[in-house]
Amino acid sequence: MHGSDSATVVIVEDDPSMSRALARILRLGGIHAKVYVSAEVLLASDTLEGVGCVIVDVQLPEMNGFELRTRLATMVVLPPVIFITAFDSPEARAQAVAAGAAAFLTKPFSGKMLLETVRQVLDPTATELA
Repeated sequence: MHGSDSATVVIVEDDPSMSRALARILRLGGIHAKVYVSAEVLLASDTLEGVGCVIVDVQLPEMNGFELRTRLATMVVLPPVIFITAFDSPEARAQAVAAGAAAFLTKPFSGKMLLETVRQVLDPTATELA
């Protein structure tokens, strides 16, 4: 059994204050986080080996979160993807489900909600005791 603490979570978010906040919440929760400012930068980095999950903002410049998920699907190792967005709609949720989202969070969300979602995605067999 491997612990979720060893996995890296990749954050793809073009808003620097949001990406810093997400990374800080994850690190405080004992989860290693790497931040990328765009889908293109992540794809060019070639560092998806050992990634536990990817948190992607739906509204990214140039290549949006759904397009990134499609590109990631062509790779050998596809980590689960958590979509985040400030623009919730039934269409966005349907698109997230169609894109194979592991989870969908609408901004603003609490740090507790983020950590619970990430931990569930990293280890679906774990059960949280409230």
